[in-house]
Amino acid sequence: MPWKILSVVGERLCLVKALLRSEKSLSQWCRFFGISRKTAYKWKARFLEEGRYGLRDRSRRPHRMPRRLGNKWCRRIRLAHRKHPSWGPKKMRAWFARQGWQCPTERTLARWMKRLGMTRTLRRRPRKACVRLHPRLTRARRPNQVWTVDFKGWFRTGDGQRVDPLTVRDLFSRYGLWIGLLPDQRWRPVKAVFTRLFARRGLPEIIRIDNGSPFASSGPAGLSRLSAWWVRLGIKVEFTRPGCPQDNGAHEQFHRVMKRETTQPSARTRRGQQHRTTVWLRSYNEVRPHEALGQRTPAQLYRKNKRTFPKVLPELNYSSGYVVRKIRSNGEIRWRGRKRFMGEAFIGQSIGLRQKQRGIQTVYFAKVLIGHLHENDPGAMRPAVYLHRRTALKKRKV
Repeated sequence: MPWKILSVVGERLCLVKALLRSEKSLSQWCRFFGISRKTAYKWKARFLEEGRYGLRDRSRRPHRMPRRLGNKWCRRIRLAHRKHPSWGPKKMRAWFARQGWQCPTERTLARWMKRLGMTRTLRRRPRKACVRLHPRLTRARRPNQVWTVDFKGWFRTGDGQRVDPLTVRDLFSRYGLWIGLLPDQRWRPVKAVFTRLFARRGLPEIIRIDNGSPFASSGPAGLSRLSAWWVRLGIKVEFTRPGCPQDNGAHEQFHRVMKRETTQPSARTRRGQQHRTTVWLRSYNEVRPHEALGQRTPAQLYRKNKRTFPKVLPELNYSSGYVVRKIRSNGEIRWRGRKRFMGEAFIGQSIGLRQKQRGIQTVYFAKVLIGHLHENDPGAMRPAVYLHRRTALKKRKV
């Protein structure tokens, strides 16, 4: 028995011949071939117009293609890209215009270059995990509740040495806790100063700082290695608004008085200037009346702190729902078989990972949310960004 060779054109020809013989109705032949009446009329009309060649499949290519990349422009773009491989569509369009050619728009050139494989789409990862609002600045109601910390602008002593005054003050009583003249603003000398100060004065509940180094950074939650150490000690860190010294106005007034009474002129040496500043601070705390305190002295309101400085740094405890990881010396952890960068501020510290949804982990340092860890991201954590309320309102208006 011979094989039955079936083809699409052959079936259409059989349909047309059957329709032309008019042995049965059109509806019957459509049911027999399993097609619609519209399709049957179409192939009959094409056969009558073009013959058997009209039964072939036609190209679906449109008659007019305004976005088509012609051979002429393809050659021009390839030539320009070969000479200048780093050029983008803007520079290439300007170069074409200098040649006197009526070139397409930058957007069209960019699409053509992408089609020719001359550009690649960069994989963009959101810089922010989430945006959270800083809590409002705490109003101090008792001694040692809020300490304000800042660096006074640097100046030089008589022998040309640079000094950076580090000042620490109790916000409620206006009591000056420390003035130290440091050679620079690196975080390790500042940490040594606070270690001695905490051992002498105890631990405050809150430390208020600005957004400058070494107290803050541009990393997750704005924490630096110094402020992360404070959080580890159980101290809450408050940030003032960027560029708003009035948020810490009482401390700025303290700086103004200190500058007027101790640095005009400055002492000959750093040691002499430190002695002069220490004597002035004692007078400021015990002798000088303060208008905001009802003309009382800060020493009359300041009381000894009950929170003592621990001899051993306490461990961070996370609940059972957290997976604890310790940050390595390069600021990374290993998670899901990959190294993930968390931030230099948390080197040597323990962080807690808690699943937010499938493939996403929230990252906490103590009680501070520092970012999100996405399984699909190749490397770093997406840091959490903290904004102040007024800054957030301005961004919404824009």
